[in-house]
Amino acid sequence: MSDKNYTLTGESGSADLPSYSGTLGPDVADVRKLYAQQNIFTFDPGFASTASCRSEITFIDGDEGVLLYRGYPVEQLAKNSSFIEVCYLLLYGELPTKAELDKFDNNIRTHTMINETMLRLFNGFHHDAHPMAMVSGVVGSMSAFYHETMDIHNARHREIFSHRIIAKLPTIAAAAYKHSLGQPFVYPRNDLDYSSNLLQMFFSVPAEEYEIDSVAAEAIDLLLILHADHEQNCSTSTVRLAGSSGTNPYSAIAAGIAALWGPAHGGANEAVLRMLEQIGSAKNIDEYVAKAKDKDDPFRLMGFGHRVYKNFDPRATIIRDMCHKVLAKLGRDDDPLFELALELEQVALKDEYFVEKKLYPNVDFYSGIIYRALGFQPSMFTVMFAIARTVGWVSHWQEMITDPEHRIGRPRQLYVGPAARDYIDVAKR
Repeated sequence: MSDKNYTLTGESGSADLPSYSGTLGPDVADVRKLYAQQNIFTFDPGFASTASCRSEITFIDGDEGVLLYRGYPVEQLAKNSSFIEVCYLLLYGELPTKAELDKFDNNIRTHTMINETMLRLFNGFHHDAHPMAMVSGVVGSMSAFYHETMDIHNARHREIFSHRIIAKLPTIAAAAYKHSLGQPFVYPRNDLDYSSNLLQMFFSVPAEEYEIDSVAAEAIDLLLILHADHEQNCSTSTVRLAGSSGTNPYSAIAAGIAALWGPAHGGANEAVLRMLEQIGSAKNIDEYVAKAKDKDDPFRLMGFGHRVYKNFDPRATIIRDMCHKVLAKLGRDDDPLFELALELEQVALKDEYFVEKKLYPNVDFYSGIIYRALGFQPSMFTVMFAIARTVGWVSHWQEMITDPEHRIGRPRQLYVGPAARDYIDVAKR
């Protein structure tokens, strides 16, 4: 509790709003009793100025370009940790000991297979179904397979769910990818680490040996770390809101996947590639940069700037070096989009207009380029995002379920429709 309160004065008198201070970030004014005391609601479309919960998981300072997972700077985790270790950190709040990490890693590795009946569900999808449609549908169906361990008030059931969804989502995603290509499904391998296993399920075929590239596995692991959580974003808030009803956790995660599918959220890196294809060639950069500066022109440079970060996206700083490393090792010399992307990056970093408005390349600009270089189809970019973000969704769901202040989500509204009116018989209208 802060030592200061806020007083709101209205027609019916005054209301004192208690103030709370977090570990980091601005104070919040408690408006929960505002309606009872003043008969008014707050109005905040998009909830941009509303704290919907208390959370100990992730902190963002957009002005300073800071991203912390459980207090640890994402830069340190990206340099020193692994995705599986970050999963443990987000789920349990602390970095694991060697024994704890080994046990957790083994548990994830040995739960990657999915029920064969679930695997056959993919044959019910049309061949050109979007992979996100398949993944969200199959994840939702998991409640029909694991209903014996879905008591949300049972701590052991919650842990089983959290391990199960983290372990199986890459297998589900790879099955969706293989179905879209008409290729055989590839089973997971317990001897491989998380990112290497993901690559072999996506890209190996029964007809020949598949050699996992160490740089590709390193890049995937880094991308998963950088996308693991990002505070109360749209999909995370969706998981919390759906989960607040007491629904089973698989349904809550499926709702988060559906929210992530939106082009304003998880589809941004796919939009970057479409933009690069529209620009076409490095010789056209100046023309399109001028279009981006013209407020009357609908063209926008995708992958630049961020709603939260008013400085350089810290994830972009990290991923930029990996992007260049991947292109040096795996990039195809005959693909002009890579050259175009690098040239556009340099122009934007030096252009006075973009520097002044702090429109720096963000994580979406680089991640799409990396995924393309690794061989992923653009339709799979958001699926990869979902694989990474699942641990964040689960962590927030767990936190919400155990929060003593937890209530079902029920936003209010400013009603602007007709006032009460009487029904008129159809013959008299």
